[in-house]
Amino acid sequence: MTLSRHPRSDADTPAARAAAIMPALVALGARYDAAPVFPVESMKTLAVAGLHRTFAPVDSGGEAFDDSVSRNQCLMNVLRIIGRADLSVGRLYEGHVNALALFDWYGSLAQKAELRHHLVQGAFYGVWATEPQPGVRLRDVDGRSTLDGAKSFATGAGGLAYAIITAQPAQGERRLVVVRADDSTRTDLSQWRVRGMRATGSGIYDLTGMTVNPSHLLGQPGDYDREPRFTTGAWRFTAVQLGGIEGLLAETRLAMSDAGRADPLQRAKFADAVAATRTAYLWVRECALRAARDDADGPAFARMTRGIVERAGLDVMELATRITGTRSAMDGQRIDKIIRDLSLYLRQGGPDYARDQAALVWLDHDAWGAEDVLW
Repeated sequence: MTLSRHPRSDADTPAARAAAIMPALVALGARYDAAPVFPVESMKTLAVAGLHRTFAPVDSGGEAFDDSVSRNQCLMNVLRIIGRADLSVGRLYEGHVNALALFDWYGSLAQKAELRHHLVQGAFYGVWATEPQPGVRLRDVDGRSTLDGAKSFATGAGGLAYAIITAQPAQGERRLVVVRADDSTRTDLSQWRVRGMRATGSGIYDLTGMTVNPSHLLGQPGDYDREPRFTTGAWRFTAVQLGGIEGLLAETRLAMSDAGRADPLQRAKFADAVAATRTAYLWVRECALRAARDDADGPAFARMTRGIVERAGLDVMELATRITGTRSAMDGQRIDKIIRDLSLYLRQGGPDYARDQAALVWLDHDAWGAEDVLW
């Protein structure tokens, strides 16, 4: 079904639209967490607000920003707001904007036109790279290209309309392939039995036998792995995680009793939570700016930011439980849901390795940048 759009005033910014639908996403998120099923209505809510097209290529109906810095600043705020509302939806939306960025960077005019058509229909995309061995292969047999293999931890499997996946051809570097993602017969969610992020439906999606036409191939071999975009792009998921931390901080404040607010020890815990949250915010914001400039040290900055956001999340979760007590573990309480979701979402792969690689760069030179070097 084609989605209608209403004329918007200058004050009707993407962040304002995200904030306006936040209460609806919060209410829907509780329901989809309890089910748990793919959050169809939540995604429709994003689409009706026009947020599924905001960060698309201009040729695909996306909004025109003054420059890459203003775009990333806007995207960061939208990701934070959606993350505050529902981390599962935030993860799905972050995957969608990642896909839109790949179309923007590497898509042909024809592919961008097709993307526009799908977005008008309210389609959402994902990006799937994780896979069990031996991985997804792109095979050519008798002049026909097909896929062989499956993706694991495929966020939105069976619920999203399309996904951009990585596939290894017989020769050369990995290719990006656009595939249908809504085939229930290819979807296996049986192992996605988790405490948090339930509605993401991050299961296994079997791609074996899918035909790949030339129009399905996005960009050139190796485009997905190109630096600094590949690693620096992690700033986007840290922005969603930051939103969850901010949401937890806000809920903790609301839950503090009069006695708690009068207790200097409880106030000290709350102050620590504020400091951790705002520290994470400053690093994510700075990382988004580095990504906008394609900073050569962006990968090191993103790796460091990952660890800082993780530490902030762990600290605020502990402080929230100490401040609110048993309430933080009660089923149906929003604090409980955010903590369960954050506990899982913060488990991005290889955190110690990422921090170590960042440290190697900082040992060599101050990756903060020439405008304020310490050594």
